[in-house]
Amino acid sequence: MKAYVFPGQGAQFTGMGKDLYETSALARELFEKANEILGFRITDIMFEGTAEELKETKVTQPAVFLHSVILAKTLGEDFKPEMVAGHSLGEFSALVANGTLSFEDGLKLVSQRALAMQKACEITPSTMAAVLGLADNVVEEVCASIDGVVVAANYNCPGQLVISGETTAVEKACEAMKAAGAKRALILPVGGAFHSPMMEPAREELAAAIEATTFATPICPVYQNVTASAISDANEIKKNLIIQLTAPVKWTQSVQQMIADGATLFTEVGPGKVLAGLITKIDKEAVTANA
Repeated sequence: MKAYVFPGQGAQFTGMGKDLYETSALARELFEKANEILGFRITDIMFEGTAEELKETKVTQPAVFLHSVILAKTLGEDFKPEMVAGHSLGEFSALVANGTLSFEDGLKLVSQRALAMQKACEITPSTMAAVLGLADNVVEEVCASIDGVVVAANYNCPGQLVISGETTAVEKACEAMKAAGAKRALILPVGGAFHSPMMEPAREELAAAIEATTFATPICPVYQNVTASAISDANEIKKNLIIQLTAPVKWTQSVQQMIADGATLFTEVGPGKVLAGLITKIDKEAVTANA
């Protein structure tokens, strides 16, 4: 079975999507529509902007989403997903790809999500850290032992987790992770504590926007970050998407479940090759490709 996967924040690079814009009339039309919806020329920043400009919250998430979704749309008849999944932000790309969300609604939600997350980040000093070389349960136990808010946020692949929470709690957790045998515990250059309780204000804000958006029955199941299982019911997809901001990204578990359900080829659609790399770490036999 053909599985298509969509990357999240951090996959952006200067020049992303420019080749699509120059070679495809459909891509050009969709990019211009996006400029209109967002109220600024995001294409100028994607194609010619600096890394700093691309890192702006209001730019990063829509940029990665647009690259992924427009690339999928230009694949035409070749694009026949039997299952989809996206890492964090990538879940929105996956939901446009499988027909749950329209292009326009997906972009509006992603833009609102970015701004809501930015606001939440400004309330309390918070951050994330990568932990390498520890078992999932050890990471969870260490987080539980620390005073303050710190949780496992991204289960990226075995031995590679990201923790998230209040800055002081994350710093303490990093020291405790090293003491517990972690190869590395490294604070990440991010704006805040994504996929943790610190995102509750953003979740509330985004919930209203998601509730007001039409979700259609998808053409194939999406393996959602929150459940790591195949979901085809539009109302259930909506409910899980609302929880996503404060819940962990179960990427390892999602990929394992997709393989168990018959995935034979994982094609990464969007900027970079991060997910393809993680998938082969999750299962050495997995076959990956880039669109």
